[in-house]
This record gives sequence, structure tokens and C-alpha cells, in this order.
Amino acid sequence: MTSRNIKLTIAFDGTHYSGWQRQPDQSTIQGSLEKKIAVMTREEIVLHGAGRTDAGVHALGMVANFTTASQIPCPGFMAGLNSLLEDDIRILAVEEADPSFHARRSATGKCYFYRMDIGGVMLPTRRLYSTHVKTFLDVVSMEKCLPFILGRHDFSSFEAAGSRDPALPGRGAVREIYSASFQRTDATRLCFTIHGDGFLRHMVRNIVGTLLEIGKARLTVNGFRDIVAARDRSAAGPTAPASGLFLREVFY
Repeated sequence: MTSRNIKLTIAFDGTHYSGWQRQPDQSTIQGSLEKKIAVMTREEIVLHGAGRTDAGVHALGMVANFTTASQIPCPGFMAGLNSLLEDDIRILAVEEADPSFHARRSATGKCYFYRMDIGGVMLPTRRLYSTHVKTFLDVVSMEKCLPFILGRHDFSSFEAAGSRDPALPGRGAVREIYSASFQRTDATRLCFTIHGDGFLRHMVRNIVGTLLEIGKARLTVNGFRDIVAARDRSAAGPTAPASGLFLREVFY
């Protein structure tokens, strides 16, 4: 029977999951999806995601693919999976992809955004989807830092320790950032959006954590430039909490 390559576009609330990647004895997005697809196809399924999100990180447009001999039509996969999945995972689109398509290897870029609530009290309905910054932020100085991360750079200063094996071939910590910006969505909410050809583990959260140090006047704009150039994680600021981070879209 002919094998089909099925592409999924997925949204999820990552609050109650140990990230995307399947792990023994842990609730993960990949693990949950594989189990539900297996129920429908009666096959052992390996789901390939566009990337690995950390525990507590959310997605509005994660992409994944799997191969199957099942003849279930794409609308049937969408309806069936959404009836089987937990309420915090939803399939937004299902389509048959070219056999060569791979959710991670075929991707040309990703876009993330990070939400921050600024002020003395954060609404409880936002606590799982934003990070709370109680102090004043100098957003103008934070914006002045953004040109230093645009373009192609070695982002070792913003990479989680141990996230790569330096002995393996590849592009190392070099990534290209196409755009980065801040938007005020209301009087108390700030959103940071970043679009690049790829991201290292914790890269976005480490950039945000360092930019928050700029906003709190603990680091200078020139200091941020030096951190980028240092290629040293110990030079940068703390990792921002996972709850504010969303994978918005994967590009192909």
C-alpha cells in the first residue's frame, strides 16, 4: 500500500506539558499526538516536528509530519484527532505533502513572539501566557539593542548550555535574524516578535531576558552589543520564563 506524507499545523497550550519532544513518563505534545494518530491509523507513528519547544511554551502554528499507509482523508484526520486530543492541543490544518517534505529539515524560518505584562498587578487570566514585569521598563533603550541581533551572527551568548554537540557538523550557533521588534498591545502589555532562519535552544528566551536587563537599567545598550559579540552565555542575562513564549509560524 502506498505511503502518504501527512502535514499537520498544530496549536497548543504548553502549560501542562514537558515540552514538545517525546519523553518517558512525561506528558509531551509529540507523545500525545503520536498516540492519538496511532489510534486512528492502527500503526506505530513517528511524528517529526518543526522544532522542540520547552516545557510551558505555547504554539499557534507548529508544523509536523508523519508517514502512513492509512487512507483516512485529510478532513477525517483533522476531525478525528480534534475529537481524541486533549482540549489544550488542536489541529488547525491537515494536508498531504510531497514525500520529500520534512517539518524540520524543509523549514526556511520561524517566527516567535514573547508577551510581557508591565505594571503592579497582572490579570490572573494572563499569568500562563505572559511574564510579569513589575518595574518600569525603558523600552526605547531595549529597541536600540535590536539592530545588534539583526543579520547573521554567532548567537552562542544566547544559547542554552549543552544544547549542541560541538563535535557534530553543522552551522554551529550561527543564525540569521530577519526582523525583531516591540509592539504595545495595550497600556500594560508589551510584545516582542522575532523572525529568523532558525533558533537555538532557549535563544529567544535568553534574548528577552537580556533585553529586560536593559529595560531595567541593569545593562547598557553598548553592553548588549558586547554581549552579542562575546559568544559567551555567561555574559548575557537570565532566561526569561517559558510562559510568555509562543511559536507563531513556521515558514517553508
